[in-house]
Amino acid sequence: MSEFERVLISKEEIDRRTTALAEELNRDYAGKNPLFIGILKGSIFFFSDLLQKLQIEAEMDFMAISSYGAGTTSSGYVRIIKDLDRHIDGRHVVIVEDMVDSGTTLAHLKEVLATREPASIAICALLSKPERRRTPVDIDYLGFEVPDEFVVGYGLDYAEKYRVLPDVRILDRSVYEK
Repeated sequence: MSEFERVLISKEEIDRRTTALAEELNRDYAGKNPLFIGILKGSIFFFSDLLQKLQIEAEMDFMAISSYGAGTTSSGYVRIIKDLDRHIDGRHVVIVEDMVDSGTTLAHLKEVLATREPASIAICALLSKPERRRTPVDIDYLGFEVPDEFVVGYGLDYAEKYRVLPDVRILDRSVYEK
């Protein structure tokens, strides 16, 4: 028995969509030197691939945030584990996230960053699960909408496994419903 139900989004599809998102960001942020904030650990592959495709001047930083603990659903409690290394006042900020699920984490993060007085805050996410949204959050740049399934790969994990898969796959329920 396989650990996966199927490949949901191939590496080739991810690459094409990441290229298209980079083109949008190049257009929208030309001459603005935005700060891209990668949300660790899940966004790391998407973040790296996206930034390599940019043709504008840009900077990067990272944050680590947790709202899941060891479970498969958000606890609703958001903790900042690693904060930014630089000030963002007056900067155009683009938060790069692997997936917007309940929306709780990103809505909280956006509120926190807004208190630091950036020029603007945008969200760029590889995946969105609109069926699971509990807290409204605007996604300015979106890769793919996905069904309410547990997905792994391309940075997304279950219990720290499967992050290094080159594509996004649906994890078989038998793996996490023990």
